[in-house]
Amino acid sequence: MPTFWGRWAVGLTAVMGCVLACGRTDTPPPQSSASSSTAAPGSRPSILLITMDTTRADAIGPEAQGVRTPAFNAIAARGTRFRQAYATVPETLPSHTSMMTGLYPAGHGLHENARVLSSTTPVAAEQLQKAGYRTSAFVSSFTLARRFGLARGFDRYDDEPPAGRSERTARETADAALAELAARSDRPRFVWVHFYDPHAPYTPPEPYRSQYANAPYLGEVAAMDEQIGRVVQAFENSAPGHTAMILVADHGEGLGDHGEALHGNLVYQSTMHVPLVVVANGISPGVNDTPVSTRRVFHTILELAGIASEHSLRRTDSEVVLGEGMKPFLEYGWQPQVMAVEGVRKAILSGKVEAYDLDRDPKEASDLGSGVNLTSTLRARLEEYPVPSPDAARAPDTLDNEAKQRLASLGYVSAGAAPAVRKDAPRPADMTALFGDLERASAIFTAGDYAAAIPVLTKILAVDPNNLDATLRLATAHSSLGHDALAIAAFKKAGALAPRSPDVKTYLALHYARGKDWALAAPLLEQVVAEYPDRVPALEGLAVVRERQGNLADAVALRQQIYRLRTPSASELVHLGELAMSAQETHPAIAAFEAARAKAPDAFTHWLELGVLYLSVRRAEDAAAALDKVPPSSPDYAMALFKRAQASVLMGEPDQSARIDAARRHADTTTKPLIERERLFVGK
Repeated sequence: MPTFWGRWAVGLTAVMGCVLACGRTDTPPPQSSASSSTAAPGSRPSILLITMDTTRADAIGPEAQGVRTPAFNAIAARGTRFRQAYATVPETLPSHTSMMTGLYPAGHGLHENARVLSSTTPVAAEQLQKAGYRTSAFVSSFTLARRFGLARGFDRYDDEPPAGRSERTARETADAALAELAARSDRPRFVWVHFYDPHAPYTPPEPYRSQYANAPYLGEVAAMDEQIGRVVQAFENSAPGHTAMILVADHGEGLGDHGEALHGNLVYQSTMHVPLVVVANGISPGVNDTPVSTRRVFHTILELAGIASEHSLRRTDSEVVLGEGMKPFLEYGWQPQVMAVEGVRKAILSGKVEAYDLDRDPKEASDLGSGVNLTSTLRARLEEYPVPSPDAARAPDTLDNEAKQRLASLGYVSAGAAPAVRKDAPRPADMTALFGDLERASAIFTAGDYAAAIPVLTKILAVDPNNLDATLRLATAHSSLGHDALAIAAFKKAGALAPRSPDVKTYLALHYARGKDWALAAPLLEQVVAEYPDRVPALEGLAVVRERQGNLADAVALRQQIYRLRTPSASELVHLGELAMSAQETHPAIAAFEAARAKAPDAFTHWLELGVLYLSVRRAEDAAAALDKVPPSSPDYAMALFKRAQASVLMGEPDQSARIDAARRHADTTTKPLIERERLFVGK
């Protein structure tokens, strides 16, 4: 059996080549204009896509046990319910990306949350917008925020939860969607509504909290179902002409099956088998048992809109349905996981092959083993699925701390480094006892509670000693707490696990930069930046070192490069302005202060600096406006009056003499000699 380890570092060309080899349906259709569509505008239906986060196939619908979902059941009775629908990946963003692009994760490149979809990858909303649709989206979690790339093509992309929160309830999202649907439209609509509620922690609203006191997850599903009913009714009342609907989950929830409480780490039925219903003219009500991938939602939307008919769920030809679970591989260096389903047979490749008969064994309790009779097609699809490069798939450095904290509040925290690839890596299915500790350690570390993180990380490394991410987090935690010897020991171990890792070099350099050995950081950071010029942590560390070296011009250039890669905070922009001012780089300083003022106008206080800079480039009116904002209580008030008097003379204001007198009256030891020598004031 071929192994993954000779192919783990596939490049983009190789990935796309193998993806195409895995089936022509992995190729997105060319973007179409309205004129090339196969249906006239008047005949196009309005389309509603409802995506249900974290909803197991057995937790909703007429066959669900222990929960009532009347709205979903009523919709399912009107269309085709796909009893064997499968997510492409058990995480929110990459799964939705497959539905919006028609690609497996190997094709669109997103294997985990907090990644960014390439702007060159076509998405469904773009094509519907070009075809004349009014497009709107209402998402319930920061995991799908516009910054991650799915907002393209939407006239309205509502991704803003109430202030201070990273998610909103199903009712809040439904209310936002209903407000949009209340507005008349003479164009067909494409409306995407994403509900997040069945996601942990399970806190259903009343009356569902009481009704499902012993099954709060199902309580959240039932609460979501009520809001599905509201949205569907409003949609059908508002949409011009006839309508079509797709209801689908992005993934399921472990709930303890196979040792997984939540989702993201394994690819068993609990997290990969999802509900899927399509309702449209010409689609007969009933149940379809053919295995299908949720990525075909993309093709179905295009077919319903009359844009392209290929690969729609209106026709369900037999195919091998694939899925992946790369999070343990990309974060911990464990075995990658690929799932393939053909008919009633399911196989999982992760170090070894597991095989299951889903008809007789829907809970996957009895592994039939690698010797079972798998078709050559299924085996080929399983073995040829591309495994991503750990470095290429790493989390972007461009996420700011606020974004990381918001993701962490939702339970999503990514590894800080690409893992060390190891041939003897454990299988995720054999490491379920660590799942809780790994999630807890990441959350605690991301929150900055390093003292609490250390014992949890130590516990993880006792079981999985070659886990590079845990080793680096432990080293960084010790470094942050001033445990120099322990930090160096952990960094040394990390270096042994991954001698060429730029992450190890970067975090070791940042450790040096914190203390008396800060000069040792420079060569390490220079090496990383030379090889990886877009790696933000290395750039940030080098900027600090350059500042300490007194090389302010380089520090300014590095900060500018960093802020081209990620969005700076107002305080960071102020620091850049001060840095550029010290380096006598006037225009960069002005630009930085102006950007800080625009970002946080109520908090901006550097009016004196901005006024002085404006004066230096003879922008006297701008200088006067800035200097007038320096309050008398400021310790800089004397300097502000002096500079304001200069601006007054340059502008020829009638009260310039009074302003000079005011500067003299309030002069301090710094401004008094400046006023006496100022030639602008002679004869005034």
